[in-house]
Amino acid sequence: MTYSSSENHSPRSNIIAIGGGKGGVGKSLISSSLAISMAKLGRSVTLIDLDLGAANLHTCMGLKIPQFGLTDFLKSRVNNFEEILTSTPLKNLQFICGFNDALDIADIGHEQVQLLLKNIFNLKSEYIILDLGAGTNDKTLDFFLSAQKKIITVVPEPTSIENAYRFIKSAFYRQMRLSEGNSGLQSLISEAMDHKNQLGIRSPSDLLRHIQQTDPTASAKFLNEMRSFDLSILVNQVRTYDDRDLGKSVTSVCRQYFGVDVKYLGYLEYDNAAWQALRKKRPLVVDYPNSPLATQISLIARNLIDAQLLKAVV
Repeated sequence: MTYSSSENHSPRSNIIAIGGGKGGVGKSLISSSLAISMAKLGRSVTLIDLDLGAANLHTCMGLKIPQFGLTDFLKSRVNNFEEILTSTPLKNLQFICGFNDALDIADIGHEQVQLLLKNIFNLKSEYIILDLGAGTNDKTLDFFLSAQKKIITVVPEPTSIENAYRFIKSAFYRQMRLSEGNSGLQSLISEAMDHKNQLGIRSPSDLLRHIQQTDPTASAKFLNEMRSFDLSILVNQVRTYDDRDLGKSVTSVCRQYFGVDVKYLGYLEYDNAAWQALRKKRPLVVDYPNSPLATQISLIARNLIDAQLLKAVV
């Protein structure tokens, strides 16, 4: 089940969110490369920069800053959301620029987040890819949870791994707290979000056990919602065989410690083509289409499309 609120309706498109707790793990490179790869496979794609206050996805795309972006929409400088859609040199791919010119844009409120989600949900592309910023603020988590396919990018570094776990835990509690099915548990969930709480709840699995002991009726609904929490791990900048196994380790820890089923989407090898493309301000999969990294990203894009087609048939 995908997070939503009563203020939004179901999206027309397949939304893919690329998030993670730490900056510098390759979210923008992955987002832009997936979007281009899907467009090359004949799918209509809209790529949206939702990195609040630090939007630079246009650079990875090899684009100049578009005339209009999300700031212009929220400040009513354009009449409708479609006016901020920017065409790209690539067939089937549109782009929406993030927030570049407003210093206070990272402080947008809940109503503005809901307005953005409502308009994103109404876009007609087959796939919408959201490139999110770092951190675990409520706005970033709400954008992340709005997607049918939620991907967390992590690199084989202790700080990245630690922040990925924090992001997963924060996203989980955010979804549980906002779910209408858990309306009677909101105060308990809020208390559990404090890792020093007096109840001794240190993980989602601890929270489930506490609810099972104190309110068996509510625990059934909570467990169903817990099982619907669905996300995937993508390991970037892999250099060794041990790095490849990081995704399996993360999913195992999440299953044992969090009590949630996290999928391992795959890994991307470290490739000099990545920084070479960024230095040139050109898309990786356009300028280095035969590089190992571009090949791996294209395979993941195809797998995501095939999985969605299979889901639609079933």
